[in-house]
Amino acid sequence: MSEVLVIGHKNPDTDAICSAIGYAEFKRRTGLTEAVAARCGDTNDRINFVLNTFGMPAPRFVADVSPKVSDVMQRSVLSVGPESTAADALGMMDEHDLRILPVLDEAQRCQGMLSLFKLSKFLFPGANRPFDSRRVLSSLRKLAGTLGGELLVAHEAEQEEDLILTIGAMSLESFADRLEHYPREKRLLVVVGDRWDIQNLAIREGVRAMVVTGGMPVEKKTLEAAARNKVVLISCPHDTATTAALCRASIAVRHVLNENFETLEEDAPLSKIKAAATASGYAVFPVIDPEGRTVGILSKTDLLKKIERRLILVDHNELSQAVQGAEQVEILEIIDHHRIGSLTTQQPILFLNEPVGSTSTIVADCFMRYGVDLPPPIAGLLLAGLVSDTLNLTSPTATDRDAEVLRKLQDISGVSAREFTEKLFASGSLLTLKPAPQAVTTDCKEYLEDGIKFSVAQIEEIGFDQFWRRKAELLEALENHRRSQDYFFSALLVTDVNTQSSLLALTGDKKLADMIDYPRIEPGVYELRNVVSRKKQLLPYLTHSLAQIKGLSEASV
Repeated sequence: MSEVLVIGHKNPDTDAICSAIGYAEFKRRTGLTEAVAARCGDTNDRINFVLNTFGMPAPRFVADVSPKVSDVMQRSVLSVGPESTAADALGMMDEHDLRILPVLDEAQRCQGMLSLFKLSKFLFPGANRPFDSRRVLSSLRKLAGTLGGELLVAHEAEQEEDLILTIGAMSLESFADRLEHYPREKRLLVVVGDRWDIQNLAIREGVRAMVVTGGMPVEKKTLEAAARNKVVLISCPHDTATTAALCRASIAVRHVLNENFETLEEDAPLSKIKAAATASGYAVFPVIDPEGRTVGILSKTDLLKKIERRLILVDHNELSQAVQGAEQVEILEIIDHHRIGSLTTQQPILFLNEPVGSTSTIVADCFMRYGVDLPPPIAGLLLAGLVSDTLNLTSPTATDRDAEVLRKLQDISGVSAREFTEKLFASGSLLTLKPAPQAVTTDCKEYLEDGIKFSVAQIEEIGFDQFWRRKAELLEALENHRRSQDYFFSALLVTDVNTQSSLLALTGDKKLADMIDYPRIEPGVYELRNVVSRKKQLLPYLTHSLAQIKGLSEASV
C-alpha cells in the first residue's frame, strides 16, 4: 500500500507532533491523499493535553521505516492443505500460472512446498519405473472426487490405500490370466468401459475397486454383486485413457511436497535478508508472523519491487534525529525551522526551511498562502505548536511572522494564545511526573558537529524547584544516557517559562565544562539568564565552544 508518512523527529515535542498532523492535513487537502501523520517517539503529558483539547488522536506510531519483507511480499497467499489432492493443486497452478504452492495446515503453518517439477516427475515417471505409473495412493472417496465421478457402491472408502491400477481393455481370457498374476493381498483398481463380462469377473475375483468409464450405465445385478463382494464401484464421465491418467493425481499432496524450505519473518529488514535470499536455491519463501503463521509469499522477483513508503520530515532535517531507516526510503519534502544539517537525498525535493520560531508557523502559513481551508481544530493544534516552541512569542526565536500567524490562528480556532499557554505549561511537569531517565530524554536531540556527536535536551517548567529537588538523579541519568550513546557530552536545558531564564546541566568532556563561561552554580550546573532557546541560543554557543576546543587541540600538536 502506498503511503506518505509526515513525521517529526525522535523524542517529539509539541511542535513536532502538531506540525506533523497539520501538514498531513494540508497535503491531503491539496491532493496527496495518502499523506498520514506519524511519530517515532512517545507523546508526553503536554502533548496529550493539546491533542485532547482539540479532539485529535495521536499520530500513528512508527518506530522504523526500513524496508521490510512485509513491504514487498505477496499478501494474497494461494495454497493447498496437506490432504488436498495433486489434481486440486495442479488445477490451481494452471489457473494462476504458478510453479510452486505452499502447503498450509489449518493453523496456516507451512508444511512444505509443492513444486510443479516434482509433481510432474510423480505423475509422469520415467520409462525405467513402469510400475510407479500404475500405483495409486489415495482413498477411494478422494479418487471419485478427482475423477469427477460418483460412488455407486462404497465400502470403507475413506481410508487411504495403496492400490495397483490395471486397465480392462482386453479379452475376458486375457484379463482373467492377468488377474492370476496378482497376489490376493494386492489391492487392484480396475478401470473398464461398458464391458459387463470384465466387470463381473473383476467383482467375482474380489478386486478392491472398479471404475466404469465414459459415464456408461451399470447394470443393477452388477451393482448388487459389487455390494455383496465389498467391491467399491465408481462411475466416471471420462474415457479410459483420461481416467487412468487422473487416478494417480488423487494422491494427497503431503506425499509429494518438499519438506525442505526456508521461511522469512514479515518484520525482517530487507537489507538483512536480501543477499541470502538472492543466493538461496529456493525460488519462493513463505513469510511468517511471530506466531509462525504464513501471512505472505516472497519470490526473488519481489525483491526488485519499489518500496511504496515515502517520508515528509517536519521539524528536523538531520538523519541523526530522524526515524530509524529514513535513509533507506524516499524523502519527498522537509519542512523545518532549524539549522540545515548534512542530510542528502537521491533526487531534488521540496525543502522549506524558514527562520521562524516553530514549524507550526510554516505549516499554518502554507494553508494561508495557498488559500486552503484551515479547520478550527487544526488551527488550534498549530497554535499550540507555535506557542510551545516560542513560549508564546517570548523566546528570542520568535519573529514578526510568528506573531502575524498566531493572530490568525487565534481568530480561526477561537482560542486565546495567552490563556492556552498558561494551561499548556501547567498541564504536565516532566520533572514532577517522570523518572529521571525518561525526563532527560523526552525532548532530546542528537547533533553531529565536525565529527563530534552530542545531545541537547530541553525541559520547560514553571520554576526550578523540581530540578533542585532531583538534581543528583537527573545528572546521573544524563551521564548514563551520554555513556550509553557514546556522546562527547550531553546537555540538559531546564527553562523557566515565567522568568525566561534557564539552568544548564552538563556531563561529559571536562575541557568543554571548563570552557563554559556562564556562571557555575554547582559542578555540572550553570545559570543561563535570558536563555530559553536550544536552537537559537544554546546550540550556537555549544558548537562555538567545540570549535574552540578543536582549535586548541590542533594548536598544541
